Amino acid sequence: MAPPPRRLLVLFGSQSGTAEDLAERIGRQAERRRFRIRVDALDAYPVAKLIEEPLVIFVCATTGQGDPPDNMKNFWRFLFRKNLPLNSLSRLDYAVLGLGDSSYPKFNFVAKKLHKRLHQLGGWPLLPPALGDDQHDLGPDAAVDPWLADLWEKILALYPLPAGLEIISPDVILPSRFTFRFLDDGTDQSEAPEPEPGPPCESRPFLARLLTNQRVTSETHFQDVRLIELDITGSGIQAAAGDVAMVAPSNAPEDVALFCRLLNLDPERRFVVRPAEEGAALPFPLPQPCTIGRLVETYLDITRTPRRSFFELAAQLSPDEREREKLAEFASAPGQEELYAYCHRVRRTTLEVLSDFPRTASALPHHLLLDLIPRTRARAFSLASSLLALPGRIQILVAVVRYKTRLARPRRGLCSNWLAALDPAQGAAHVPLWVKKGTLRFPPDPETPVVMVAPGTGVAPFRAALQERRAQGKRGNFLFFGCRHQAHDFYFREEWAELVARGFLSVFPAFSRDQDEKIYVQHRLVENQALVWDLVQRGAWIYLAGSAKDVPDAVAAALRAVFQSQGAMTETEAADFLAALERAGRFQSETWS
Repeated sequence: MAPPPRRLLVLFGSQSGTAEDLAERIGRQAERRRFRIRVDALDAYPVAKLIEEPLVIFVCATTGQGDPPDNMKNFWRFLFRKNLPLNSLSRLDYAVLGLGDSSYPKFNFVAKKLHKRLHQLGGWPLLPPALGDDQHDLGPDAAVDPWLADLWEKILALYPLPAGLEIISPDVILPSRFTFRFLDDGTDQSEAPEPEPGPPCESRPFLARLLTNQRVTSETHFQDVRLIELDITGSGIQAAAGDVAMVAPSNAPEDVALFCRLLNLDPERRFVVRPAEEGAALPFPLPQPCTIGRLVETYLDITRTPRRSFFELAAQLSPDEREREKLAEFASAPGQEELYAYCHRVRRTTLEVLSDFPRTASALPHHLLLDLIPRTRARAFSLASSLLALPGRIQILVAVVRYKTRLARPRRGLCSNWLAALDPAQGAAHVPLWVKKGTLRFPPDPETPVVMVAPGTGVAPFRAALQERRAQGKRGNFLFFGCRHQAHDFYFREEWAELVARGFLSVFPAFSRDQDEKIYVQHRLVENQALVWDLVQRGAWIYLAGSAKDVPDAVAAALRAVFQSQGAMTETEAADFLAALERAGRFQSETWS
């Protein structure tokens, strides 16, 4: 009897890049165990071929309120078709690794549901799903490391190494996934790709001209928040309230220059890069040819906190014994607490790590840059305006991320600081972006009231909704808005006052620091419980947008208290009633950590 085929497929659904990075790490481990390996995004894989696969590892994140990432939504829809035979995947051995955040109510919902569905379709689970948790001190690795050790033991028992071969040593550097060639003779030997038709998207962002960049918090307030207006005329972008602008930021010129100095790279040097494996794709749409400077500025995420895979590869490449030992320790399972203290707790960036290991940095081969450093991801901002009110323009509300750790240099969010620094008065500035559908949907019936609960910058999608609903003549809008101080961060107060005067809006502000006792949006909901209950009885849709930290639980508790008090429900009945509203789309949340 022939041995089972030793090929392994790793499929990932990733929003922020963590699941993709982990999938690549698993792929390298499989390669060392002599498997024929393919790593791909779930939506890039022809899902109908899953019935032919003997062994698949799924790595998937859970986003928002239990939603699959964008790059697995088509796979998700196909897999849950009701007409799929229940023995479809009877040849499949599989394992599911989930990445989530236990501060969200639907922790690792996608991984759990995927595991159950694959089993339902006849697949054979090698292990129970791993449930990585961002909230753990050591991050997802606390669950992932022991699970992977068990998984490889199980896989090698079913698919033994070929006779005479051993696991490839960690000291051996695996070949790059890319071929990288400099164009030193000044000739352009590459073909410029034909532009794809269709609206702007990740592979083809639209360069929107910056019109205004206005601070909307007082100069004395600790938080710098900007209202940024962009011209999208001629883009073909269509958008509605609840949709999201995806903004592709750039690294600061001084960071690009430092990176090139550390790695002895000439930023003007041109190159072409191709996937090493035929039929594979580059991890991001790179111009061909490209300069090193543009690659670092636009595509390499050098200001992120590096993941463990960075230290694994850097340790292999380091020519310096002392630096190599430290990098290897950070990459090892026993070294994760020390890595957390050095890197994650203080949010040390890749650029800072390279500065701490200068001999390693100067020896890193250019052709491994794309293996070593992940791409810069676009950042999502809820649209804060409606095209019905501002044709050809969009606005976003941006909280500029700056904070201190024990490191001397303050931590700065890449995208928010890049946007804040753009000044149209200093010359034309453009922002690469596209717009995708968000999770919030507003009622089509003009008679349906809407209750919007918005702490802080969570008000952005509701401003877009109010502009849209005003243009459509829809009244019955109720906004519960929370901030620290009426005088410092009460966003759009003049606009709200005008809408109130015209009968389009009722506002219930909560200023948490303007009095001794802190008052939040959930307190205003309970204070106005008779109104809230009346609106629910009239069919109102309720929305929440803002931080995922404590707000969702507090607002849900306030709503349950309203239902108990005004609807004469028990605690269990109130919880069931709120869950029923959520299932019906009448309670929608968009929260972020």
